[in-house]
Amino acid sequence: MIPLILGVALWWAAHLFGRLAPDLRAKAGRGPVAVAILLAVALMVWGYRAADFTYVYSPLPGMGHLNNTLMLVSVFLFGVGGTKGTLYPKIRHPMLWGTVIWSVAHLIVNGDLASLVLFGGIGLWAVVQMVVINASGPWVRPAPVRGLKGDAMNIAGTLILYGIIAGIHIWAGHNPFLGTYG
Repeated sequence: MIPLILGVALWWAAHLFGRLAPDLRAKAGRGPVAVAILLAVALMVWGYRAADFTYVYSPLPGMGHLNNTLMLVSVFLFGVGGTKGTLYPKIRHPMLWGTVIWSVAHLIVNGDLASLVLFGGIGLWAVVQMVVINASGPWVRPAPVRGLKGDAMNIAGTLILYGIIAGIHIWAGHNPFLGTYG
């Protein structure tokens, strides 16, 4: 569990570093932050897979379907900023909202301590990140660049990425289409 906790903590530190210490972040450059984020991901994956199962709560039966729906929304939100469709100027922090939804989706189907640390920790980070960004100044709404074309690109990308993510989960032994998880 210690590598998992260290990974989540390093994720928080690396991502908040630029917001809380912008001058130091500018001096450090992108390299050390990128290395810290990669190390954080490696620690989280290793720590999560190595953690003993410690029961906390039982997910409700059939919640896998809700998880799948929320994951589609989450993956779509991750693409909003990149494809710059009609939602781009309407949703502040689409990627962070996608992260919160990703976190909730996983917490409704995983009731063990390692899942609470990983998914809860990353979800909480996304909320804190939004608060920190919002406190730094008002949002200047961007103009939509691609409109419906951007939305169509995002939908296509979402379906492809969702298929890849589902395939990886199936390969890892966690079929997301069974309706419930145990």
